[in-house]
Amino acid sequence: MKADRKPRFFRWLPSFPDDDAPLFHRTARGIDPTLLILILLLAAAGTVTIFSAGLPYAENRYHNGYYFIERQIVWVVVGVGAMLLSLLPSSRFWYGIAPTLYLLTVLLLLSVLALGVAGNGAQRWIAVGPLTFQPSEFAKTTLVLILSRYYAANAERALDRKNRRNAFLFGTLFPFLLIGAISVLVMLQKHLSGLIILGCIGLLVMLFSGTTLRYIGAFGGVCGVGVTLFACLTDYTKRRITIWLDPARYPLDGGWQTLQGLMAIGSGGFFGRGFGQSVLKYSYVSEPANDMIYTVLCEETGFIGAAGVVLLFSLFVLRAVRVGLRCRDPFSRLVCLGISAKIAVQVLLNLAVVTNTIPNTGISLPFFSYGGSSLVMLFFEMGILLSISREVPI
Repeated sequence: MKADRKPRFFRWLPSFPDDDAPLFHRTARGIDPTLLILILLLAAAGTVTIFSAGLPYAENRYHNGYYFIERQIVWVVVGVGAMLLSLLPSSRFWYGIAPTLYLLTVLLLLSVLALGVAGNGAQRWIAVGPLTFQPSEFAKTTLVLILSRYYAANAERALDRKNRRNAFLFGTLFPFLLIGAISVLVMLQKHLSGLIILGCIGLLVMLFSGTTLRYIGAFGGVCGVGVTLFACLTDYTKRRITIWLDPARYPLDGGWQTLQGLMAIGSGGFFGRGFGQSVLKYSYVSEPANDMIYTVLCEETGFIGAAGVVLLFSLFVLRAVRVGLRCRDPFSRLVCLGISAKIAVQVLLNLAVVTNTIPNTGISLPFFSYGGSSLVMLFFEMGILLSISREVPI
């Protein structure tokens, strides 16, 4: 196939900024080694923490102390496979396939409403045989890709400072519709944490694209009003806000998770009790291998370990941002910045939840919280980052 011709599948799409770029990388050479090492360190640290944090809970609930770690190792292997697959396509491939992935995401989110599996009072999962997955996790990745592609293809009109109409329509309104379509579907699943993360991703990608700040502020205001109305009109969300304001008032009825989590964080001290020595993971901290895993980490490794994990995440985000800023085309740059922002947002929100800075919204900690679809999609995103890193000088 000649370099100046597009495969038939891509002919209906606008041209990629560099049409001579290959669709697939022939080798795995050239990836950013620092970024890869940070990814592997986070994955290893998360897996080890799940082993310790989930042992008593798994024994009590499933009569198998290795229930979580056995399955998590399987998901890590599957995730690494997904990372290797997403490592092969070039940024030109992701640019071309972004609209298809976005449409697939919308169909999956619609399928959840019609055929989804319910759990914990919400219908957010799709079952495929014995396995279940959350399309909302897929939505976070595809939102980054579609917005990055949109701004790369419409930069001239979206960032036209001299034409306010174009700047508003192409820089704010149309991206808002792309974000709103999947956000509404996620909202209908009663998935407040997913809705917040999608809104943050959308706002940050718009900001990174160079969209006028006042338009972003207006969009952010609309999103804020929407989330507030959703919270105020939903009984379970209103209850969570009430408990958040004074968890000690509801020690056995909603405030237990927050109070025990705070106790675990505080009891770790500076050096911690020691790996595997957590006391509060024994039926005190709720979801010790999932949303509240950071509290067990704090108890066992203390301030040193807790700060070390935050440092690892910080180094990862900074490295991913550095890769993005060195990209030669706007699409790749926005994808790197969007994925790194998504990770940063989830980490900050999880830490805010476990420290009771914000109401408990069930936000997982990337690489650390137990889960299948979220971990696989996380590794998939890492493959995209590593793929793009091969195209820029580091």
